[in-house]
Amino acid sequence: MQQIYGYGTLRLMKSTIQISPDGTIELTITIPWADIQATYKTVVTETASNAEIAGFRKGKAPQQMVEENIDKTKTYEETIKRLVPKAYTEAVQEHKIAPIMMPQVELKEAQEGKDWIISAKTCERPNVTLKDYRKTLNDLKNEKTQKIFVPGKDNPADEKPKGPTVDEVLDRLLTAVDATIPEILLEHEVTHQLSLLVDQTKKLGLTVEQYLSSTGKTADSVRAEYKTLASKNLTLEFALEAISEKEQVVATDEEVTKIIQGAKTEEERKNMEAQRYYLTSLIRRQKTLDRLMA
Repeated sequence: MQQIYGYGTLRLMKSTIQISPDGTIELTITIPWADIQATYKTVVTETASNAEIAGFRKGKAPQQMVEENIDKTKTYEETIKRLVPKAYTEAVQEHKIAPIMMPQVELKEAQEGKDWIISAKTCERPNVTLKDYRKTLNDLKNEKTQKIFVPGKDNPADEKPKGPTVDEVLDRLLTAVDATIPEILLEHEVTHQLSLLVDQTKKLGLTVEQYLSSTGKTADSVRAEYKTLASKNLTLEFALEAISEKEQVVATDEEVTKIIQGAKTEEERKNMEAQRYYLTSLIRRQKTLDRLMA
């Protein structure tokens, strides 16, 4: 049981955790009615200060009259919007988890006079098992640089051997990694890609249906395609992070600052500065990939 402070009064918030085999985490959080009621009153008071009701100056109408005229559903929506972040943070701290994505929140039970129950689904960084990836990649490099003499062709000794491409290295790396990507993370990535697809089709003056018809694909096939790609990309992302930790690859402050200083506008620079941690991760992964390619 976790203690949560709600608007001046100590309340007791209960939360439970369930972890699926794939790593998806579901927190079930019970928010006491007393906290909901206190927050609801605060929202109503703020609404009253800006309410415009006939016969009264702006913000001067009696609070009871404001309550009778406001949209109760929207007021409760604002109430839960204020309570969920704190309740979720407290539950995360209680169960000592380290989420890597924003939670998918669903209101399970909400009745006046009773405690409310919410579900928050998220996940932690999946465990990655690294096999002998160095040997796997060295075998690939040997395959690519091995010379084969073909009669009638120029002497292969005169040709400079070509190493593997980045895609070839990444594809081979996948065979030396074991990782289970949480379903919720896959769905999050798929949804993001589908959103980008909708935006792209709009820019082309097409509907999604027209795009699917022109490509001979269905909504289900596109989703399956994106899910496969998401699984591959996320596995590689976590694999590179695991390798960077194992080989102690770091991104220095100077390297990150240099990237930020390359911003074309002040707004872009501020946005990059706000995402400094993300940039650090990107640089670290790129340096790890460069090391694997060498």
